[in-house]
Amino acid sequence: LRGPAPDLVLCMTDPPIVGDLGVAIGRRFGIPVLVISQDVFPEIATELDRLRNPAVVGVLGGLVGAYLRRADRIVAIGETMRDLLEAKGAPPDRLRVIPNWVDTRAITPQPRDNEWAGTHDLVSPFVVMHSGNVGHAQDLDSLVRAATFLRDRDDLRIVIAGFGARHAEMVTLADTLEVDDTVRFLPYQKRERLPLSLSSADIHVVGLAKGLAGYVVPSRLYGILSAGRPVIAAAEDESETARLVRDVGCGVVIPPGRPELLARTIRAAADGEYDLEEMGRRGRDYVEEEADRVVAMERYRALVRELLAA
Repeated sequence: LRGPAPDLVLCMTDPPIVGDLGVAIGRRFGIPVLVISQDVFPEIATELDRLRNPAVVGVLGGLVGAYLRRADRIVAIGETMRDLLEAKGAPPDRLRVIPNWVDTRAITPQPRDNEWAGTHDLVSPFVVMHSGNVGHAQDLDSLVRAATFLRDRDDLRIVIAGFGARHAEMVTLADTLEVDDTVRFLPYQKRERLPLSLSSADIHVVGLAKGLAGYVVPSRLYGILSAGRPVIAAAEDESETARLVRDVGCGVVIPPGRPELLARTIRAAADGEYDLEEMGRRGRDYVEEEADRVVAMERYRALVRELLAA
């Protein structure tokens, strides 16, 4: 606070107190404050049952509401999140929507029968993949349980590539349900291997636990679409994920927490009831036009120029 005055304060929303500190610094130097909201506290923690103390919930809600009312601009990463932030006190004229992005030159569509698929014996079977965090928000119970309805499909594999707080629990669940022949667990893939690993799936599952619509937007969706692969979005209809998949036509939307319905959708995809290639093409076209890093950076540059000119 004793150094030279910056031109702009830019802060994220995790932990929640960061936004209030950003606003305090902005007021100290008389400069604009830009908050980028990747998730919404404390609701995301309460919906996942990770935070139960009402006093703590109240304090966090007050902290978040304070910076939402005082920041000069707030970026939401989706329209549903924008509505939630406005309901929490953010002035509508200060809210902007800039979706997350992907480097479409780094993640490009690769042949389905690529070297990575061959190494992991995934060339022949129909492959359903979750790639990313194995945590509380992804509703992976439903994906593992869906395998119990697909025992007759020796030609199908479910691949969970990643790690996280619930990884051990999901491995145990697959073993307990005796579906460990169908469900395979692989580690996080290095960034340079993602084009190959993502392209090794016939279809991806992007799950979002019930109650999280608008509070979080799975960024892994953009990488999947950049690889030209279709998705099953197991998410509430009002979520940004469901809206995007439905509007773009890059996959199928089903409710979360329905393993039997997820299994039926996987079976339909494996049986050729969807044009998976066309869905993948639509997704790739979308990210090139709307969610490429270059596009997003220009939107942020325009927003910063707007703030500095005010």
